[in-house]
Amino acid sequence: MSTQTAAPAATPTRQLDLAVGGMTCAACAARVERSLGKLDGVRATVNYATERATVHCPPELDPALLVATIERAGYTATVRGESSPENRDARVRDLRRRLIVAAVLAVPLGNLSITLALVPSLRFPLWELVCLLLATPVVFWSAAPFHRAALRNLRHRSSSMDTLVSLGVLASYLWSAASVLIGSGGEAGYWIGFGATAPGADSVYLDVAAGVTTFLLAGRYFEARSRRGAADLLGALDALAAKDVRILRADGEVLVGIGELAAGDRFVVRPGEKIAADGSVDSGLSTVDVSAITGEPVPAEVGPENRVIGGSINLNGRLVVRAEAVGARSQLAQMSALAERAQERKAAVQRLADRVCAVFVPVVSALALLTLAGWSLTGNPVRDAFGAAVSVLIIACPCALGLATPTALMVGVGRGAQLGILVKGPDALEASRNVDTVVLDKTGTVTQGRMTLAETRAFGAFSSTEVLRLAAAVEASSEHPIAAAIVAGGPEVVPAAEFEALPGLGARGVVEGTAVAVGRPRLLVDAGISVGPEVEAVVASAEAGGATVVLVSAAGEVAGMLAVRDEVKPSAREAVARLHRLGLKTVLLTGDNEVTAHAVAAEVGIPEVLAGVLPSEKAAAVSALQGKGHRVAMVGDGVNDAPALATADLGLAVAEGTDLALRSADIILVRDDLSVLPDAIRLAQRTLRTIRGNLGWAFGYNVAALPLAACGLLNPLIAGAAMSLSSVLVVANSLRLRNFAPGR
Repeated sequence: MSTQTAAPAATPTRQLDLAVGGMTCAACAARVERSLGKLDGVRATVNYATERATVHCPPELDPALLVATIERAGYTATVRGESSPENRDARVRDLRRRLIVAAVLAVPLGNLSITLALVPSLRFPLWELVCLLLATPVVFWSAAPFHRAALRNLRHRSSSMDTLVSLGVLASYLWSAASVLIGSGGEAGYWIGFGATAPGADSVYLDVAAGVTTFLLAGRYFEARSRRGAADLLGALDALAAKDVRILRADGEVLVGIGELAAGDRFVVRPGEKIAADGSVDSGLSTVDVSAITGEPVPAEVGPENRVIGGSINLNGRLVVRAEAVGARSQLAQMSALAERAQERKAAVQRLADRVCAVFVPVVSALALLTLAGWSLTGNPVRDAFGAAVSVLIIACPCALGLATPTALMVGVGRGAQLGILVKGPDALEASRNVDTVVLDKTGTVTQGRMTLAETRAFGAFSSTEVLRLAAAVEASSEHPIAAAIVAGGPEVVPAAEFEALPGLGARGVVEGTAVAVGRPRLLVDAGISVGPEVEAVVASAEAGGATVVLVSAAGEVAGMLAVRDEVKPSAREAVARLHRLGLKTVLLTGDNEVTAHAVAAEVGIPEVLAGVLPSEKAAAVSALQGKGHRVAMVGDGVNDAPALATADLGLAVAEGTDLALRSADIILVRDDLSVLPDAIRLAQRTLRTIRGNLGWAFGYNVAALPLAACGLLNPLIAGAAMSLSSVLVVANSLRLRNFAPGR
């Protein structure tokens, strides 16, 4: 007889979100993950870009243990929902203050120390001490973030670029301080090719310590601002969700927190309130503003059995909704989760530099120690031995590496701003590298994002002018976007009497004693007004062209037809043509119907259409293209586009779009002109090439100069000058981006 062993039941877990502070690179996120992973039953994912840790742990585990584990690793943490451990705005302000202090002191220090060291006749009493006093706040206060990170790395037996920065800055400062306070003797200084420097020139590389700190703080400051934007995206998505809900109980409506809503509950949504969860309407008629979720400008007309989306806004009628998807299952929550996963993926591009530093920093440190030992053991003076070792650290100090990205980025951003393009960070440049497909959202991106009156047709004895006047009189009392388009396109009128809005159908009223109705064909049919074949043919033709059609009846007969459209932007066709000339494939992505989508695509020349895509499916559509091997750039403007923008290899948002879309995009098109779209992609690619050239030069310089410094062929003075020259060349290469020409 065989026996069967029952499979063990799955261990229950709960999810906790922690805010983690103090991380300076992707390696820090990996270190936090490893620390949390050592706890029994704990599985953690740490996102460096958004500074979030998602932890799956046993239900009985005290969150304080997780916080304590992260703190032992050298970072700060709190459970999400409590006060942030390091307010992002405060951290950016702190970096800005440190950068300002460093820059204000480094500029006079550089001019003073170099001039007085090389021109003894200009020296004044205690000039070395003045230089030392100027450098001290920069080295010990402005550079403190680098020193703290280096100490944390030391405790964990690891290294990063912060380690090398801290070593180089401190070595430069301490060697100079020893020369100033102890004295370097009366002998001449270092040989610099055309003679020896005057006595006392040893302190000249105090400006190296201050300069390195200033340049790298600038890079750290711009990086912090970029990372703050990534976190702001997720906060803005969270802000769209309702915080309270009116659950319908046996004894009436009860206002409770959103966390108490469960699937199957019925809840009430009053006019002007957000819909708390995805569900279907049990009772009531209304129009719902879905623009914040779907991006479509026309409110959805809903009634019993119609589905509604959490986060959309009920405009007029009272609705009773049965909840179907709540909490993490809702469409809005899924959009937020997609955006966070995309931000985590983008942060991974930072890891290459961290992997390089993991090898480069120990090699440089070992080389400096070997240089000191080698010179000392061969009978050379201690001053020469220390000088050679300090030269190694100074020449290896990653000033040019630190400048490679921020200088090119700042010049590229400045040139882009002149052209109406805002590049938000280096991730955008990395993403632009091999883009081959551009996905464009329809509403608000390719089109204007607002309804306008496109056509007026009259039937029977009515004139077009009279049809438009009657319709405008009725719609003057309505707030519907279609009504606004009709009123804007018609003459000034006196609002109709006895106005009545009919959610889902249209509106009616009395104009100069005549009963007038404006709305869908069904409104007229329900009122017993015959809609003949001629009218039906005209309606079908207009809808095939992508228009939304309303009929106008007066005194019981069809008076005319009005077609409103979301017009295509004038610049769209040329922008698409230029994208094709760049060899890029274009795709139109929209939640609209097939007929409208294909009409718009044909008008602007886009060959491929993905229509009827739900907001939560847009990111999946982008992922599907990526799964086929395409590198995708996504262009959008609405909240519904945010996850797709974050998921795409390159996200571009038009400036008139929602704040959420702007937060999630890598590049913002400041001008409402799609002709800047191909320019944005070209500028990003050109800037990326410049950064790569800068990095190649900086690494090559370090590799070539380190052996020279170790052999004593580059004394600290020349090492500092060579490092400065390397930085100048990097800046000069970046400045070439100012010549970028648009419009190809």
